[in-house]
Amino acid sequence: MITKKQMHDLAKKHGTPLFIVDHDEIRKNYAKFKKHLPRVQAYYAVKCEPMPEIVRTLYKCGASFDVASMPEFNIAYENIKGMPAKKRQDWIWDKIIYANPIKPHETLVELDKYRPLVTYDNLEEIRKIRTYAPHAGLCLRIRVPNTGAVVELSSKFGAHPGEAVDLLLEAARQGLGVEGLSFHVGSQTTNFENFVQAINISADIFSEAKSRGYDRMNVLDIGGGFPAQYDASVKPFEELAEKINAELDRLFPDPDMEILAEPGRFMIASAGTSVVRINGKAVRDGKTCYYVDDGAYHTYSGIIFDHQHCPMYSFRKGKKTENCSVFGPTCDALDVISHAMPLPTDLELGELLYAPMMGAYSHASSTWFNGFPPAKVVHVNK
Repeated sequence: MITKKQMHDLAKKHGTPLFIVDHDEIRKNYAKFKKHLPRVQAYYAVKCEPMPEIVRTLYKCGASFDVASMPEFNIAYENIKGMPAKKRQDWIWDKIIYANPIKPHETLVELDKYRPLVTYDNLEEIRKIRTYAPHAGLCLRIRVPNTGAVVELSSKFGAHPGEAVDLLLEAARQGLGVEGLSFHVGSQTTNFENFVQAINISADIFSEAKSRGYDRMNVLDIGGGFPAQYDASVKPFEELAEKINAELDRLFPDPDMEILAEPGRFMIASAGTSVVRINGKAVRDGKTCYYVDDGAYHTYSGIIFDHQHCPMYSFRKGKKTENCSVFGPTCDALDVISHAMPLPTDLELGELLYAPMMGAYSHASSTWFNGFPPAKVVHVNK
């Protein structure tokens, strides 16, 4: 992992705001995922941080990719465009899932030539796929419990389990090939029973489908939600993996069953570090306030979009530490990183702060609001 001195030196060299991506951390996280979930093929959720350099590193590691738009698809495709046609097509089928259940018809037209695996969760989507992407393979996204997830997804996507087999059979009736099921237990899931329940629901649907004459499914996509270790309250990944492995071995023992997952945050959170500069300082109502050059419209956008808490640290010890307010650079009062950040009160203008564990859903959703550009990105250990 990159050291504080390296962070500080990089910020002095490149300026701030700075977003540092450590590729050794990405490789370490991928290896950990594969070690503890050996049956599961990891499809990196590109939306989490779609930098081509990150996708390239994971491609070299052997990862697959979960994409949700054509620009994301093209980032992954860039790594294989030079392959012979047959090898390239086999790679797309085996290594990409277009996991957005609702797709514009223009996207389906563009996807069809690649014959990818795509998700759906309703009758209208079946009709669209049949019309615009009949060569795609399908995975039915089902609704599962999201209890305890930081970001709940079940209200937006997922067919009710009670209608799942009807949707499978309708897709087959319209000449489409349904390869399996997918689900998502919600982002940053700390309630590991969500996975247990979802795998059990999936097994019931597989059983019902077979009893009603549809036995062509051999894919189970267990989605994302694998939590990053933001603090000590997050239970170890090994504990979650043990539960998942036990349910998969019990309910899906067939070694020919393909098990997919869509980790994003787990892969990249620990690989990203933000470094900011203090541009202003004031005392308001007795509290020290720091104004820094990155904020909630930029690298810290996860505070708004992803319910994140982003601890920040100074590069030196101060005489006195108190809860301080930290504000971003824009004129919007919403641009707040924290009103209770434990920091030294004697930091001076021009000093730097850093925030680790910032790799996920941060720079990816940065804006140019108020004329302030996103943080400069520096990749290390590529």
